[in-house]
This record gives sequence, C-alpha cells and structure tokens, in this order.
Amino acid sequence: MTSLPVTPSGLRAIFVAVFALHAGAARAQSEYGAAPLFPQIADTSHATSEVSAFFQSFFTAKSRHDLPATMQHFSPQLATYTDATFGWPFDSFEALHGVFAQYMPQWPASGISYPTRIIGGGGSAVVAFTDTPELFGGELRILGAVDFKDGKVVRWVDYWDATSFDGKLYAGMRTPDAKYPVHFREGVVGNNASIMIRTVSMQLQRACAKGDAAAAADLFAYDAVYEDMTLRTHTLGRAAIARYLSRVLAAAPYGQGSRLRHVVGNDLGGGFEWHGGSATGVNGGITALELNRDFKITRLTTVYDGRELADSERRALVLMAVDE
Repeated sequence: MTSLPVTPSGLRAIFVAVFALHAGAARAQSEYGAAPLFPQIADTSHATSEVSAFFQSFFTAKSRHDLPATMQHFSPQLATYTDATFGWPFDSFEALHGVFAQYMPQWPASGISYPTRIIGGGGSAVVAFTDTPELFGGELRILGAVDFKDGKVVRWVDYWDATSFDGKLYAGMRTPDAKYPVHFREGVVGNNASIMIRTVSMQLQRACAKGDAAAAADLFAYDAVYEDMTLRTHTLGRAAIARYLSRVLAAAPYGQGSRLRHVVGNDLGGGFEWHGGSATGVNGGITALELNRDFKITRLTTVYDGRELADSERRALVLMAVDE
C-alpha cells in the first residue's frame, strides 16, 4: 500500500494542529483543576488549530456550568445565538447571558455538552456537538453554524432533529409558526467564509434547488459519504449519491425550491444554512461539508427538524435512500 508524501511544511502543520488541540485540553484542565469533563472524541481533521482550541475551551466552560467563562467566548456585540429548531433567537449578549443564567444553575453535574466534529477556521465554522438530556430535557445532537470576529462568537445558530424529543415538551417550547423568525441575523455579520467553501456551497445548493442531481453529484469525491441525520441514512460513493439525489431532490426540504441562507467555513470545509423548499413544511436546515485538496466534497451531513414533516413524508424520504 502506498501513501502520500508529507512535506516538511505539512509535518509542521500536523504537529501544530495536534499540539494546539492537546494544549487546549491542557489549558481547560489546568484552569479548572480537573480532568476533561467530556469524551475527547472530536474529529478536527478539517479544522484549524485555533478553532479546535476555541471550541475545546467553550465546551469545557459550558460543561463546567461556568457562566462567566462561557460568556467570555461571545462578543459583547453578539448578533444572535439562535436555536433554529425551537425558533428561539437571543439577539444580544445580554439576552444570551440571561438564558444561560436561567438554565445553568439547574444543570446537574452529569449534564454536559461536548463537540464531536469541528469543520472550518477562525472566521467561521460548523461544529457538531451533543447536549446530554440533563440540559434541555432530551438528548440533542446538533450542527451549529458559527461566525467569529476578533476571536469571539458574533453569530451562532443551532440545527437539530426533534423527532425523538418529547412531544409535549417540544410543543410547549417551540415558537408557533406565525411567530417563527424569518431571519437569523445573517445579514448583520456578513460573509466570514472563504471563497472556496462559498463557491462549493453555492454550487451545491443551486443544483439541489434546481433538482439537478448530476450537477450536484459532480461536486463529490469518488468515495464521498452523504449523511442525513434526520432520516438516519448514509449513502456511500459518488455513483450512489447521484442515484439517491435523482430520487430525493424533488421531495427533500433541501431540494427543489430551497434557498441559501448563509455560508460558514474555510478551504478545509464548513457548510451552509438553507431555507426549506416550498414543497415541504420545513423552515430550513444546515448542510455540513468536508473538502479534500481538490475541493471535492468527501463528506456531507445535513440536518433539519423532522417534526416539521408528516410521518408519511418522512417515511417516503427514508425509502428513497434504498437502491433498487
């Protein structure tokens, strides 16, 4: 088996990234005088060292239930921290401080929040993370779109599937459709993503919106993975992805009629938020992308709120993942 040669500069970059990740964990441990509070399992292969260290610090503070340390990661000029599934916008530093101040004192020690994947860099990124049930009443597996300015968060929007979340709790917490926010302050923070991730994201979203499966599939690497967190489906390989998209784009919320909301990330990857197509009742979602050196998509992960789909629609979409 052959392997790709690694240049001296490439080795230095690897050592810097690994050192920064471990240094971030070490700083978190020394700051609190204890071992890490959560599993150190985050995939940072498509993230810069600085953004990896940032999220390590943030989730340590959040899992420690340390309100001042948690809020230090946000800019005083915060545009929004939004839960897109519940339709909860907190459009100022003070508003976000208030909600954390309300919830954190009630969290037991076993309630933790931790990253599982980080994609992007210091301008903007996608972070996949888990909130355990003790925090908000149910296990949440989230993709967050995050924009930074001067090393602080200025915009953070979370997307997750509420299908398995307690129905009564969901009904009581979700914003009614008539009052659901139309914008998540994306116009305020502007573009903080690299040209390459913006280009790939716009090309993919445009192809999906037109129902052009062939154009969309052409953006993927040969051995790419396509994951729909809401449907719990995986499709492996560009050829299979092309066949899947030819079946699903007419009915999927990110397919025909969908619109781009906002792009985050760098040349390693990131993703884009989108408005749902008119054929479904889904308000929107997020699609995370990992890129290779040829800027082809090696892994795509999308999530949206499956509760906004009828059971029959969700089942039909799941069946479309089956090759016949």
